[in-house]
Amino acid sequence: MRRFLAWRGLDEWRAEGCRIERGDFGLRAVGVQLGSTYQLDYGLETGPELFTRRFIVTVKDADGERGILLERSEGDGTWTLNGDPLPLVEGALDVDLALSPLTNYMPAARLSDEPADHVMAWVDVPSLEVTRSPQRYEPISPRQVRFVSLDSDFTAELDLDSDGFVLHYPDLAGRA
Repeated sequence: MRRFLAWRGLDEWRAEGCRIERGDFGLRAVGVQLGSTYQLDYGLETGPELFTRRFIVTVKDADGERGILLERSEGDGTWTLNGDPLPLVEGALDVDLALSPLTNYMPAARLSDEPADHVMAWVDVPSLEVTRSPQRYEPISPRQVRFVSLDSDFTAELDLDSDGFVLHYPDLAGRA
């Protein structure tokens, strides 16, 4: 499957568009996110099980241009940030890019009939700071999941399209 997806910000002016490929190899996505004060370009690659393998992101804003490369070893699951070990996100299977509904796809697509807890390598926008983010995804219906932050009181019920990509993320983004 090949698709182009676009979202608009619901909380502030923001737009995101990405080209995705989904197949037996996993997921590949290349996209851009535009905020009122920054431009962010990214590339995401997963394996067949939809665990993040590689995530590269560059941001341009008033402070200049900077980028990061996050990679997850399929052998032992360890993460590196720009080639250096990143033990802070040990146990994470996915990247979660702030303000982007795309990165909710992987944990939602792997969800069965039971809630599932995840550790995410959360990437702040526009600073690109990487932190550990414990999260839970709970099935509500075939096209709706509840996102629960396990280190705050934030929850959101996400509406999904027939392929499992976010259509509506309350107070964050809606499909354009």
